[in-house]
Amino acid sequence: MSQNVEALAPIMTGQTVIPVIVIEDAEKAVSLARALAAGGLPAVEITLRTEAALDAIRAIAAGVPEAVVGAGTALNAAQYEACVAAGARFVVSPGFTPDLADAAAGSAVPLLPGCVTASEIMAALEEGYTHLKFFPAEQAGGAAYLKSLASPFGGVKFCPTGGVSAGNAADYLGLPNVLCVGGSWVAPADAVAAGDWDRVTVLAKAAAGLG
Repeated sequence: MSQNVEALAPIMTGQTVIPVIVIEDAEKAVSLARALAAGGLPAVEITLRTEAALDAIRAIAAGVPEAVVGAGTALNAAQYEACVAAGARFVVSPGFTPDLADAAAGSAVPLLPGCVTASEIMAALEEGYTHLKFFPAEQAGGAAYLKSLASPFGGVKFCPTGGVSAGNAADYLGLPNVLCVGGSWVAPADAVAAGDWDRVTVLAKAAAGLG
């Protein structure tokens, strides 16, 4: 069993910021994904925190070929499989379990699981996982804590998410063990609700220039 790094690494290295989106209205998903892609952020994580999430993933997968739609907050194997069926091209979890690893084994759709402690990282490594989400980043100790993991876990690469913003993203992106960050600031809830796609594209362009 091992992680599908071949599929995941290009996503993590293709852009410095992966938008993390909580979407309430699936009808806005296509316009949102297009606005983000126009700003240089084609990969987007739609979290499974609303009933609209899977429909949003389906809509983006079918209607926005320039986007790389992913799913976030997958907590178990059933949710992983539902995300894949909806068209997700990568799946993100806040944690790591053997069941999730089993579900992703051999799949073309890579899993990016969350790990924070040394023990969690070691457990992921035992399952063949080297690319991880660091969540919740700020609450778990921030860039200083993540920097301290670089020495004992030199082969592990992270995507910090949770409390990451335009103001501190550069602190994370400057670390040798960070490939990208996840953040919600590029698609503010008020801009999405208002359909202000120009604002989203401007924010995406700024985020794409970080690092």
